Amino acid sequence: MSAHCQVTGRKPGFGKSVSHSHVRTNRRWDPNIQRKTYFLPSEGRRITLRVSAKGIKTIDRDGIEAVVARIRARGGKI
Repeated sequence: MSAHCQVTGRKPGFGKSVSHSHVRTNRRWDPNIQRKTYFLPSEGRRITLRVSAKGIKTIDRDGIEAVVARIRARGGKI
């Protein structure tokens, strides 16, 4: 599974690690992805989302119903 947020769309960032001797090696910065279960009152069921820490804050601010509607509008499957 990729480190990808279903709410915000955050993905890993890529770059280089630079050592003391200035040798550069590839690395990646993964977003803080969590598996969270939410209750969807309109459908009377639970859904599990892979969300970043910012995605959790977005759900807390806007509500799970609005976020799920946004995900479905852009073609995401829940």
